[in-house]
Amino acid sequence: MKGLFKSKPRTPAEVVRQTRDLLIYIDLNWSTREAKCEEKVIELSKLFRELKSILYGNSEAEPVSEACAQLTQEFFKENTLRLLITCLPKLNLEARKDATQVVANLQRQQVHSRLIASDYLEANKDVLDTLITGYENMDIALHYGAMLRECIRHQSIARYVLESEYMKKFFDYIELPNFDIASDASATFKELLTRHKSTVAEFLSKNYDWLLGDMLLDRSNSAIMLQYVSSKDNLMILMNLLRESSKTIQIDAFHVFKLFVANQNKPAEIITILITNRSKLLRLLGDFKLDKEDEQFEADKAQVMKEIASLPM
Repeated sequence: MKGLFKSKPRTPAEVVRQTRDLLIYIDLNWSTREAKCEEKVIELSKLFRELKSILYGNSEAEPVSEACAQLTQEFFKENTLRLLITCLPKLNLEARKDATQVVANLQRQQVHSRLIASDYLEANKDVLDTLITGYENMDIALHYGAMLRECIRHQSIARYVLESEYMKKFFDYIELPNFDIASDASATFKELLTRHKSTVAEFLSKNYDWLLGDMLLDRSNSAIMLQYVSSKDNLMILMNLLRESSKTIQIDAFHVFKLFVANQNKPAEIITILITNRSKLLRLLGDFKLDKEDEQFEADKAQVMKEIASLPM
């Protein structure tokens, strides 16, 4: 007889709604620290495992696209993501891990051929501010960092972060004494400066004075500068900027490009790119003239050309 009274399985949308209700309850009642609140956290942990199973599948079945779409649509219909991020510090470690994986997966889920996670973040950019400043909280820094890297898969969101006042904070986060958090912040910073080539090019052309003058050449940031000029993706961006029609962008790009050439400990992949493009670079730099005579620029250019020409095959 027991089998006749089995409860009907919940739909993905119902799982999301129940998750949202519990997040609201925890958000409103956490300060009281009542026992019921702790029970809700345990219940919420189970729901995150269920959401994760729907999105990723399990040992018995692959994820079903229709179920994933239904879950995604319900998740972004209301402020579930904001609630989740707000309540994350109140969850146990396993629940935080599962919640982080759920958020990561949702950034890639399409509903009617649209990435609705991107639409939600566009309308709720302050959520990203919370994720960025999460690096200042040791308990949730790595979870927020993982979420942030998935969110900046969307080009418009990466542009927001690049242009935000929080961008400069990454230089502080990369220097944090906690190695794991500093490494995570460094990974996010690298992702911001390499994933979306056109957006990064635009950012570099607008922020040359800040990025190079205030940051990369500051003695205290020497480790960051070396990390930046050791990336082949960054080098390729700068080489493309050298070919821009705008003379201003070309000049700004040159001043960053020369750091790659001047680095005495260039990684092999950087040397390979410079050698492969040697003739084009020398020709481009040879034709590169300023509107007004500038002795320092000409000296820098001559030194860069000499360094490139002397690279061993």
